[in-house]
Amino acid sequence: MLVACSHGTDDVRGRHAIRGLVASVRAARPGLDVREAFVDVQEPRVDSVVRAASDEGRDVVVVPLLLSAGFHVHVDIAAAVAAPRAVAAHALGPDPRLVEVLARRLRGAGAGAGDAVVLAAAGSSDPRAARDVEAVVARLRSAWTAGPVTVGYGAGCAPRVPEAVAAARLAGASRVVLASYLLAPGYFHGRLLEAGADVVAAPLVGDGALVDVVLDRFDEASRALPPREPG
Repeated sequence: MLVACSHGTDDVRGRHAIRGLVASVRAARPGLDVREAFVDVQEPRVDSVVRAASDEGRDVVVVPLLLSAGFHVHVDIAAAVAAPRAVAAHALGPDPRLVEVLARRLRGAGAGAGDAVVLAAAGSSDPRAARDVEAVVARLRSAWTAGPVTVGYGAGCAPRVPEAVAAARLAGASRVVLASYLLAPGYFHGRLLEAGADVVAAPLVGDGALVDVVLDRFDEASRALPPREPG
C-alpha cells in the first residue's frame, strides 16, 4: 500500500490539486492500493491510516508529498511508521526532475533573459529541510542560465521572500520572477502574490514528472520492507 501523505490545507484549490496528484499516481500504477493521508489540518491523519493497514497485516509505504525533509517527515511520519511492516520514503525533493519542472514553470510564466529568479520555498526551522532547498537552488542555478537565481522563504529561514525580491532589485534586476517551490496553491502561494515580484510562476502540481517521483520514492522504500515469512 502507498500512503500519499501531504501537509493538509484549508484551501479548496490546494485540496483539489493534491487529490488530483494522488489520483494520477493511482492511475499510473493500476492494482496498487493508493490512499491519502495528512499530517495536519485534514483527515485522515497518517498515523491512523498506517495503524489501520498494519492491523490488517498490510505492508505500508508512506510517501511524503512534501518537497523537503523537515519536521513532518522526521517526526510525524517517522512516528506513524513505527507500526510493524511500515516504512517511510524520502521526501520528493531534492530531485533533478523537480528542477526541470521549476524550469518549465518559469518558461510558462514568461521568464526570460535578464530576469532575476527567486526560488520561493515554504521554509522550515529544521536545518535538514533548508539543506534540501539549497540543493535545489544549486541545481536550478546550473539549469537556468538566463539570469541570476537566489532563494527566499515563507517562514522558518532567512531571507524571507519579500527580502529576496528587494535584494534582487537592489542588485539591478529590472524584473523579478518567483519560482514557486510549492506543490500546490494555498496559503504560501497566496503570500507569494503579495511579495512584490513582477511574475509568480505556478506551483509544481499538474506536471507528470511528479507522479514519476512519487512512484520512484515508493519503489525505493519498498525495498526496505523486511521479507515475509513463507507460508
